[in-house]
Amino acid sequence: MNRMVVCGSEEMAPGQKRAVQVGSRSVVLVRLGSGEYCALMNACPHQGAPLSDGELTGTTLPSTVGEYVYGKDDQVLRCPWHRWEFDVTSGHALFNDRRACVKRYEVTVEEGNVVIHY
Repeated sequence: MNRMVVCGSEEMAPGQKRAVQVGSRSVVLVRLGSGEYCALMNACPHQGAPLSDGELTGTTLPSTVGEYVYGKDDQVLRCPWHRWEFDVTSGHALFNDRRACVKRYEVTVEEGNVVIHY
């Protein structure tokens, strides 16, 4: 497995995202509110929109009738073209079609650097 340092671990604030080039791949790197990093292929499986141009947000969670519970703050990446939503921690779409997922890459922080394994 290859690995590449893409930035310093303190260069991105929690809730921030950016496109990075990893070998021949475009990857969207996300820093969660917890400080953890996640990385996904930077292309929506629907029509290839750059996910790094999308909104990093949360979503409503399952709840009782008439109740709206908001959660997953800064863990949902919304496609800029057609608003498909993906969980950045897993790459899975939030709608019920598991075929619609985005490739996820392992990310580690080593000696103050963010490293993507591909």
